[in-house]
Amino acid sequence: MKTRIIYGPILSRRLGRSLGIDVIKNSETKKNCNFDCVYCQLGHVDYKIADPKDVKGAVSAKEVIEGIRSYHRNIDDLDYITFSGTCEPTLNSDLGKMIKGVKDVSKHPVCVITNSSLVDKEDVRTNIAGADMVVATLVSGYEETFKAINRPAEGIELENIITGLQAIMNMEKRPKLGIEVMLVDSTIDFPINCTDKEIGRLIEVLMEINPDEIEILTVSRPPAENYIISVSEKRLKEIASRFDEVFGKERVKLVLKGLKRKRSRMKHENTEEEVYDLILRRPCTFKQISASLGIDEQTLKPIIDKLISAKSIIESEDANDKYYKAS
Repeated sequence: MKTRIIYGPILSRRLGRSLGIDVIKNSETKKNCNFDCVYCQLGHVDYKIADPKDVKGAVSAKEVIEGIRSYHRNIDDLDYITFSGTCEPTLNSDLGKMIKGVKDVSKHPVCVITNSSLVDKEDVRTNIAGADMVVATLVSGYEETFKAINRPAEGIELENIITGLQAIMNMEKRPKLGIEVMLVDSTIDFPINCTDKEIGRLIEVLMEINPDEIEILTVSRPPAENYIISVSEKRLKEIASRFDEVFGKERVKLVLKGLKRKRSRMKHENTEEEVYDLILRRPCTFKQISASLGIDEQTLKPIIDKLISAKSIIESEDANDKYYKAS
């Protein structure tokens, strides 16, 4: 099925109603990234892109601007336009031009969601400088834990990531920086990052970075590895309390599962494509798809059935919900 680089909107636990932009469209792989995180909702991939020069199917700034110019006008209640999707957006060297172009044609704030892998590079920091917000991932202050959870491409080191995040905060013109702390637990002997030792080291590193905002969350969709499980809500609240004591409650956001929002007010062009484009980038429950795209359940059910019959999507279950994801 044909996919578009603009997708959603997605009901984000962090950003509200967010319209997504995917800046790499390589059909040979389901995600285009230099990490292979154990918790990734898009699953495991063998090939990790080591360098922006190795990217296949890089989207142009012109494609993004033209897509946003027409698509975002169909949505009445948008909160953010977000660079994310099936790829690490900073791997596209035209990201800075894209951000500027989007802001030229839309009044909505722009966010870049990044795994932080390339923020030590000056050209990458220059590219993201025009965004309103950057949400950057940091899972540990220890190299061993970082590599176990994020499984980065060769040459990516935690020390460089930390230095790069500090450099963002020191830029003369910079976006608001939020650090996403994705916490995981495990059913096997695995270097999880929700222990007291790990949290203590994360706090030390975050004090060095001094971000505008810290987001604490855990796995909410079926992860790439079945031994990875979510951290309990009780433990998340204990960890958030420790962060509150150091950074203040106004800077710490505890992001819990179960966001409730009204259905989107959206004018549809091709409903089946819109449903598939959303599921391709983010596994969703039936109700999440309905609310995100503003499609009533009676209309949505035959679309889901058709996509399953065509083997474009599959069903996946965790302990609590049934999710649909791209096959």
